[in-house]
Amino acid sequence: MSDEQEILEVIRTFFEAGRTKDFSILSKIQLNSQKFSSFSDIPPYGLKDYSESIALEELRFSSITDYNYEIKNEKTNIFDSVGISTFTLEQKGMLVDSQTYTGQYMTINGRATFVLIKKPTWKIVHYHLDKISN
Repeated sequence: MSDEQEILEVIRTFFEAGRTKDFSILSKIQLNSQKFSSFSDIPPYGLKDYSESIALEELRFSSITDYNYEIKNEKTNIFDSVGISTFTLEQKGMLVDSQTYTGQYMTINGRATFVLIKKPTWKIVHYHLDKISN
């Protein structure tokens, strides 16, 4: 498998956690380091570290049932031991409010950038997700 394919597989594994609800995989594919960071268009908006990112990912994915995603227009570049992957992302599912037991079907079209480092396998060191306004 090429480095580009390995990187895309790590990114797919990230989103598959939303489908399978196997959140233990998130800590295995992301670099547990002070150098890790993430941005998102979902509050809180500030730059998040590893621990906060993992907690928010679990919370976000657990609140969406029937989650599915599609990665489109993916482009990955490798610079020695650093890989940068950009793509558009369509996410769908039922957003569930566990306090009122209600749900709302959602479709989110967005953009994504993932930065990975090979240590010795590819690990996510930064990502940025944002919505595309319709």
